[in-house]
Amino acid sequence: MKYRRLGNSDIDVSVICLGSMTWGQQNTPAEAFEQLDYAVSQGVNFIDTAELYAIPPRAETFGLTEAIIGDWLNRRGGRDELVIASKVAGNATGWVDHIRGGPRLNRTQMTEALEGSLRRLQTDYIDLYQVHWPARTTSYFGKRGLSELPQEAVESIGETLEVLDGFVRDGRVRHIGISNETPWGLMQYLHEAERQGWARVKSIQNPYNLLNRLFETGLSEMALREQVGLLAYSPLGFGVLSGKYLDGSAAADARLKLFPDYRRYSGENSVSATREYDALAREHGLSPTTLALAFVNSRAFLTANIIGATSMAQLRENIDSIDVELSEELVAAIDAIHERIPDPAP
Repeated sequence: MKYRRLGNSDIDVSVICLGSMTWGQQNTPAEAFEQLDYAVSQGVNFIDTAELYAIPPRAETFGLTEAIIGDWLNRRGGRDELVIASKVAGNATGWVDHIRGGPRLNRTQMTEALEGSLRRLQTDYIDLYQVHWPARTTSYFGKRGLSELPQEAVESIGETLEVLDGFVRDGRVRHIGISNETPWGLMQYLHEAERQGWARVKSIQNPYNLLNRLFETGLSEMALREQVGLLAYSPLGFGVLSGKYLDGSAAADARLKLFPDYRRYSGENSVSATREYDALAREHGLSPTTLALAFVNSRAFLTANIIGATSMAQLRENIDSIDVELSEELVAAIDAIHERIPDPAP
């Protein structure tokens, strides 16, 4: 395994981070335990979850993934050897109203969220506590751009950061991060931290894969210069970049067959690009999965690549990608495809 520093902290995290959103929905607790045991045996020390999980979000499974991890931690021990990351749900109405009647990023709700996560995880601290998505309307979860500023009552970044800073000061959170953020949002978090002497964000968890390289525009420079590295989620684009939906090998319980509304990476241009990446991988003796993950692993602005799997075979292949180095020729070929079909799935 390879490790990188989490921002400007004193924590080294495995470049492969184990994602958990299927545990409690597509995976049983026993399967989750097997994944956790294997990943740790391979040097993975970084586990990412959220109060929202399992996915898709439902009242019946709210917090279940954290509870599974908590049971595993309680059984295994060695909590201090691991880096546990979780997230507080951002502002939302009508989508996840089962979370506190519609989550908000204010002191009352964030405190309730943190206490719930600590209880379910059976720990007295979280290593990296992240804001799952912004309070404001902006471009995230597949939206392209922002043409006007809506009139809406939302918590300011300063208000949210002040609460997070309090969590760090009282020791329940070691470090903080953000997710699904824009360059403007990251800039505001950094500015407020410097101005007020508050905790500084250490990471930004955004989508990044061969079908969505938008992080490279604006955010990659900030990640490098400000030491706020990317935690890349959806590195396989909901499994699309594995090629299994192209050749019909996807099992009946594959995510996009179970949950067809998750079509972010399944548009016409995404399929065309996926076909080209699939062919390129096979031409170079790699699986499409390995090509896609090794590309993400290689990025200088990356701190960790959040992989997810529903089977042990998938998990082994995902973790093994850390040992694959892409040649300059292969990266150039990837970039040539990207030039022809840039970012088909924001």
